[in-house]
Amino acid sequence: MKRIGIVGGGQLARMLALAGRPLGLDFLALDPAVNAPAACVASPIVAAFDDTVALAKLAEASDVVTYEFENLSAQALEGLARIVTVRPGTRSLMISQDRINEKQMFASLGLPTAPYRAVETLADLKTSISVLGCPAILKTRRLGYDGKGQSLIRQEIDADNAWSTVAGCAAKAELILEGFVPFQYEVSQISCRGIDGAIVHYPLSENVHAAGILRRSIPFAEGMNTSLVVQARQAMERLLVELDHVGILCIEFFVVGTDLIVNEMAPRVHNSGHWSIDGGGVSQFENHVRAVVGLPLGNPATVRPVAMINLIGSMPPLSELLQIPGVRVHDYDKESRPDRKVGHLNLLADSPSGLRASIEAVADYLPMDSRDAVLRPSITAW
Repeated sequence: MKRIGIVGGGQLARMLALAGRPLGLDFLALDPAVNAPAACVASPIVAAFDDTVALAKLAEASDVVTYEFENLSAQALEGLARIVTVRPGTRSLMISQDRINEKQMFASLGLPTAPYRAVETLADLKTSISVLGCPAILKTRRLGYDGKGQSLIRQEIDADNAWSTVAGCAAKAELILEGFVPFQYEVSQISCRGIDGAIVHYPLSENVHAAGILRRSIPFAEGMNTSLVVQARQAMERLLVELDHVGILCIEFFVVGTDLIVNEMAPRVHNSGHWSIDGGGVSQFENHVRAVVGLPLGNPATVRPVAMINLIGSMPPLSELLQIPGVRVHDYDKESRPDRKVGHLNLLADSPSGLRASIEAVADYLPMDSRDAVLRPSITAW
């Protein structure tokens, strides 16, 4: 039996282990939380992510190590890679950890991004605003997720407030100012590459966010928006090969007319692909574990209308949810907390109208910001 060590014990690690156990794989998960979501399906190692002793223990007990999020010490992971195989490799992690390095990588591959400028001081910010114009978004170069570590600048007078919001009291900080992209909607491409170089692509997903947090994802129907699909897959293949990436990789895009603008990447299983657990093909979680242990990749295609809805803050009543046709409930066993992802729903239907009806039924149990987001019209053409 092969054993996969996971750095991180959150819901992504949990779903990786749930996907891999039927294949006869065993799992360990390193996480500082005693009651981490993955602890019920993976042997827990309770320690800080940069604890060298704990990382060595994880390495010694694993055949291969993977990770569930980017906010890790690349230095610690490089040390781990000297003991055990780490997939995806540390280069994918390091590039994704710094927004400027990430954009430079995209540019080197001919992939268009939003205009941007590096910002270290308030004076830099004001100069950058004069160059890029408004609106613009000030972000930390590192460690931001789910809308954290960023501030929207609508006009020049917002600069001081944005600086204090993102940089705090620091006189100098590593930030990036991104120019506004007038996009129509957002999509993500999730793909998986095996150790033999084989690549499988999931359908492009339309994503809806509110307050910086993903609320709904719906994969495109087969044959829809072929131009966008081709662009997304070409971009993905360039990146997978350049990074020699093994496992799942996600690229998020802005759609501007008939073109894609790259927003960011994630070198791991991704929230916008959670629909794949119940969508008919091999899930992103199963394909990731297949890839990292060297097993053949599976067909990711979905064959029926499906949508993923994030549950934010608290879980709705289970008895009510289960009365909705086609609902599949995924509870992460996390304590309720504002703006926290505590679970998700996958909705399956036989027709676009049936999917829409289930989405509308679910919306009644969601907080207002999520409700408005999930009820937005979809362009996915199921």
